[in-house]
Amino acid sequence: MTTVIENEWLKVEIASSGAEIRKVQHKKNELDYMWTGDKAYWGRVSPVLFPIVGRLKDDKYELNGKSYPMSQHGFLRDADFDIEKKTDNAVSFVVKSDGRFLDVYPYEFTAYIHYSLLEDSLSVRWEIVNDNKDEMFFSIGAHPAFRVPLLDDESAEDYVLHFTTAENKDVMEYELKDSLIHEKGIANDIDSIQVKDSLFENDALIYSHIDAIKLVSDKSSHGVEVTFKDFPFVGIWSNYSKPEGTMAPFVCIEPWYGIADLYNTTGKLNEKFGMNKLEAGETFQAGYEIKFV
Repeated sequence: MTTVIENEWLKVEIASSGAEIRKVQHKKNELDYMWTGDKAYWGRVSPVLFPIVGRLKDDKYELNGKSYPMSQHGFLRDADFDIEKKTDNAVSFVVKSDGRFLDVYPYEFTAYIHYSLLEDSLSVRWEIVNDNKDEMFFSIGAHPAFRVPLLDDESAEDYVLHFTTAENKDVMEYELKDSLIHEKGIANDIDSIQVKDSLFENDALIYSHIDAIKLVSDKSSHGVEVTFKDFPFVGIWSNYSKPEGTMAPFVCIEPWYGIADLYNTTGKLNEKFGMNKLEAGETFQAGYEIKFV
């Protein structure tokens, strides 16, 4: 089932499966901003990543002496959400674990995903409630994919990534090798990066201490700005075809409260790099905003 919210600027379609943004249409410039979900490249559009972000070493983790399997990015992206509340320009989705995931994740939780529109911007807010009597460990992240190029007479090379870095903090850059995280060091020059096929030859670009990323065309000035102040990590990714040497016709900007396993991980969930701890009965809240221009 798909739900629609809209205002005078935007019309947004959101699927109940995964509470996933599927389409964003700009009413004034008549552009569709989201990736189509074509399985020839990547069959998703904007999945929510939970209770892990990225891949675990050997696709498993250990907690309290027991081993659990967990596939990349977790399971919430495939869960069926219910609508808790809806207005013309806002909707809230909710899902309760109710024992369904205990074979891969030994915690009970309630997850809320709230969407709301203000002019040409879409606000996304998460709430994760720990329904256990003890502390809970988790990660959560966004994975929205934006069409690049947006116009027929453009190419990917017309688009540039512009970064707003966190004040008084060094930007750390990471790289993926065999889907595991390696630290590259401090990124001293990260004002802007031109989009091109080779950018994603070695998988995602990953940074810490970024507050916003703008992806816009130098040719048309159309694009998106994703703002995620105080998020610890962000990934930038497009599916890359090694045989053809080309990227897919989209770019993902992914704000994360979590990250893939380090190459030298212990495999224990409570020791995992970037993991969040939530005390019994407490609620974690975070959000980001996408502006469509």
